[in-house]
Amino acid sequence: MSLDVPADLLARAESGEVSDAEFVACVRDSLPYAWQVISEVAADLEGGAADFADHATPPPSEKERGQLLRALASDAIRGGLERHFGMKLAFQNCHRVAAFRPAAVDSDAYREFISPAGQLRNQSPALRDC
Repeated sequence: MSLDVPADLLARAESGEVSDAEFVACVRDSLPYAWQVISEVAADLEGGAADFADHATPPPSEKERGQLLRALASDAIRGGLERHFGMKLAFQNCHRVAAFRPAAVDSDAYREFISPAGQLRNQSPALRDC
């Protein structure tokens, strides 16, 4: 299961009445490691002058890796996080998360990060089973 959804939030979702803030709070509470990583790249992006910031440290365990995968593999979760933090997320290798300024989505850095060549250059035998 990706998210721990409180009964009252589920009832509102069944009637179609869930705000982005409620959804993002559910994500934050359900996936604390993913929230921490994405919050960090968002803060790094906001505090710096570069067009993107990234986090490339492998998660400490499979539990945390699973949280990151669930957060970034779901269009709804990823989209909610992007709207909440005002950034575009990109993902490589089951753990490398990058946050891009919206204006940088058409940049060389973004295109390089999401390219097949960029993915291939970011491989190593240690990451084979990540």
